[in-house]
Amino acid sequence: MIYDIRHVTTYSYETQVSFARCSLRLEPISGDGQQLISHSVEIRPRPAERTARRDFFGTLTESVLIETAHRSLRIDARSRVSVARQPPARDAASPPWESVRDDAFEALSLDAASPVGYVFASALVPVLRPVTAYASASFLPGGGILAGAADLMRRIRDDFKYDPKATVISTPLRDVFEKRHGVCQDFAHVMIAGLRGLGLPAAYVSGYLRTIPPAGQPRLQGADATHAWVSVWCGSALGWVGFDPTNDLMVGSDHIILAIGRDFADVSPVDGVIVGARKQKLAVAVDVLPVE
Repeated sequence: MIYDIRHVTTYSYETQVSFARCSLRLEPISGDGQQLISHSVEIRPRPAERTARRDFFGTLTESVLIETAHRSLRIDARSRVSVARQPPARDAASPPWESVRDDAFEALSLDAASPVGYVFASALVPVLRPVTAYASASFLPGGGILAGAADLMRRIRDDFKYDPKATVISTPLRDVFEKRHGVCQDFAHVMIAGLRGLGLPAAYVSGYLRTIPPAGQPRLQGADATHAWVSVWCGSALGWVGFDPTNDLMVGSDHIILAIGRDFADVSPVDGVIVGARKQKLAVAVDVLPVE
């Protein structure tokens, strides 16, 4: 499947901004079942400087410097991506989760694909005893890693309510877990925290969902904005497998990966600093259209 993606971010300021420096992570990755065909980003006002680098996780991070005074900032990213990803069945044979846990801690590599880098707590995903206890109900002794992760994903989908007004980016994970309300970012963080509490490697994935569902299928939650899900290391044979707790889906060709990290702080599509304005409004519009 080939997708055309348009991701427009607009900041409007109460007063004039004299200086802005932004970090952009808006280029979808090539790999893990997808291939980037084309990508461009148009920025208004025009930046004085643009530089790009690959971060530790392999994400293209563009640093943008704007020195023109402005009351609004518009970032228009357009991409074309080919996706061909066949997920394993949630009940497929897989190694016991205990052996996956043990193998992760014995990893010899420390690169971005190594499972050991995704076992420990991170900035936005602390390991919390109540969350670990919640996750443990899905992982019976000797149970397969795929079945356990899929069951945890299903339970989060059933037990938590999708509510865009319930949280903001800075809402602590403990609050999200207690209230059982939130959005895809929150559900991904809860699942990651539970898995890491059990010693299982779990990464945060940001990306997109197709805007138009297949005929006869319901519209997915999170399809009009950037989406988030979880990638779980399921042993050396299976590798990393995607789980979408917001929609209780194994990640396949309806998901397009933008960036991978330990939590949202590693993959935020746009962040930065400004000088001159105290209040701002943010608008994000995303379209993901299959190419006929």
